[in-house]
Amino acid sequence: MRALICRAWGSIDDLTVEEIAPPAPAADEVLIDVRATSVNYADSIMVAGKYQTRPPFPFSPGLETAGVVARGGAGVTRFKPGDRVMATLAWGGLAEQAVAKESETFAIPAGMSFDEAGAFPIAYISSDVAIRWQGRLEAGETLLVLGAAGGVGLTAVEIGRAMGARVIAGASTAEKLTVAREHGADDGINYATENLTERVMALTGDRGADVCFDPIGGELADAALSSLGWGGRMLLVGFVGGVQQIPANRLLVKNRSALGCSLRYYRGYAPDKLRRSVEALMGWYAAGKLKPHVSHRLPLERAVEAIRLLTDRKALGKIVVTLGA
Repeated sequence: MRALICRAWGSIDDLTVEEIAPPAPAADEVLIDVRATSVNYADSIMVAGKYQTRPPFPFSPGLETAGVVARGGAGVTRFKPGDRVMATLAWGGLAEQAVAKESETFAIPAGMSFDEAGAFPIAYISSDVAIRWQGRLEAGETLLVLGAAGGVGLTAVEIGRAMGARVIAGASTAEKLTVAREHGADDGINYATENLTERVMALTGDRGADVCFDPIGGELADAALSSLGWGGRMLLVGFVGGVQQIPANRLLVKNRSALGCSLRYYRGYAPDKLRRSVEALMGWYAAGKLKPHVSHRLPLERAVEAIRLLTDRKALGKIVVTLGA
């Protein structure tokens, strides 16, 4: 099979598409003929050797995928060859075949395309477990979403709206804010031209936001923290703009909290909560409340370009690499 291969820690520009032997599923794994795989910021970090997981060489990046079941391992009971599925992966999605744990493989709902399914698992599930279990967002509260037109940010906008919250989208361009509004944001803040804290306070009558979803970090994190009201919860989802620095005194004085939010935890230690998040997401998709936004579709030969579009923050929603028929 063909796969995008990493043979040494370094730049994504060193990745090459090669012919390699296909993987074989273990007893609890499913072998998937890949149709679409979304790229994630973590792909570039993994290739650089700076991710929590350091796969053995050679390996293919790709943390999620969608396709058709080729076969299951000896212990697999939920899926059979020919089933349409999507899955979260440890790595290996940017290839013509990939293996996934049966427990982390999900049936693709009726009406969902492979492109949408390939863009669904990491962003939607990561956002839901963060907002639901860490942020404890309630109907009627205000959710501030940074990077609101990005891969995870846009899903957070939709999930916040589905939970009955007022959603304030933060983004760096008018085009990105338009996309966020199209996906359910009630208000928008262009933090390239507007003061984030002042605008949040103006929009909330000086009450502040209840929850901030932050996949950006960097300089924005300080302004976002200031925009939280009493009891506000800051969800640390990523740090593409730099690692957030949270002074403890600023948490104490307003009873705020800053919470790390990693999908890895739920996959390893809270599978029941993960399952309940997936069930809620599938219900919302069936009801038309979630609409995966794929801004770019590229073939495997242009997978490096796909990752580069993401790391250069040129994506609106998700970027998908397409494979197979």
